[in-house]
Amino acid sequence: MKNKNIQTEIDACYLYRKLSENEKDEAVANIFRQMAEIELGHAEAFARKENISTENLIQPSWRAQTLNLIGKLFGYDYVLEALLDTEKSLSNSIINAKEKNKMEITGTETNHVKILWSILENDKKISGTQHAKFETRHRSVGGNAIRAAVLGGNDGLLSIFSLVMGVSGATGGNHSVLLAGIAGLLAGAMSMALGEWISVKSSQELYENQMAIEMDELETNPEGEEKELALIYMAKGIPESQALTMANEIMKDKTHAHEVLVKEELGINPEELKGSATEAAFYSFLLFTLGGIIPLIPFIFVRGIHAIILSILLSTIGLFLIGAAITLFTGKNLWFSGFRMVVFGLMAAAITYGIGDLIGLAIK
Repeated sequence: MKNKNIQTEIDACYLYRKLSENEKDEAVANIFRQMAEIELGHAEAFARKENISTENLIQPSWRAQTLNLIGKLFGYDYVLEALLDTEKSLSNSIINAKEKNKMEITGTETNHVKILWSILENDKKISGTQHAKFETRHRSVGGNAIRAAVLGGNDGLLSIFSLVMGVSGATGGNHSVLLAGIAGLLAGAMSMALGEWISVKSSQELYENQMAIEMDELETNPEGEEKELALIYMAKGIPESQALTMANEIMKDKTHAHEVLVKEELGINPEELKGSATEAAFYSFLLFTLGGIIPLIPFIFVRGIHAIILSILLSTIGLFLIGAAITLFTGKNLWFSGFRMVVFGLMAAAITYGIGDLIGLAIK
């Protein structure tokens, strides 16, 4: 476990360095370099505690190198996304462990994203514009596209694999399997896409309605909104006189005041409203289809038991790869995660095959 802690810090250091090397904005790149140094310091501290030579620290893991490859291919926002997830998980684990052992929560347990903000606030070379740019970028990756891709493919593979096995159990793997599989694939993909579209659109409409109400309140009762904003700042520990001054200054610009109230009072990030519901639906459709087509491929070329066996083999490989890909977020053992996914997937397929076989016997 101790070596795993060192490896986690080394991986974070490696990825922050890669982020800095590929960041065009020098001010933001400097943030990443400082974060890399912080992570390296943690790794060295763990190593000294375990009497491990700091000159021979563990090299970046396959997970970190894979994330770097994803960054090279698709952009380093994906790497930042994964890092932020890791930092949040680590801080939650520390807090849970302290609560379990009835230890004091000091506030230092929170994730390293807050360190980024501290670095930004304390670095005089970084302008407010650059701060806003970094904040926008940080939040723009909050949807976790990599995880969505993995889980979307997993949904398609598992559901269509189970469907194919169920129909195969009833028919012995004849041409009806391909027909049912394609129908199921299209129905599932369209259902996923529509669900994603409705989810994104509904969230946007809800937020837009709340923002409109906030603007009405600002126009009809600016004094009340100013008091609310001051109370929010006071709740954050800002002295009353300073909070009142800050609220008063903000209220002088109605547009800016609305943006601040939306963020502070409603907790809404306007950047999230810019996401395209149609784009989300398209990617949901695509990822489900890519996963679901795997168990169907053999039935395009052969029939019967040969197609069933090939479908199981291809689906097993796909399940293992998806399970392995999930470790990019969890940090768990690749083989354990991969084989766990295979076991659950094959169990689901075996159950549906058995049910299909019983139905097939009943209708013959």
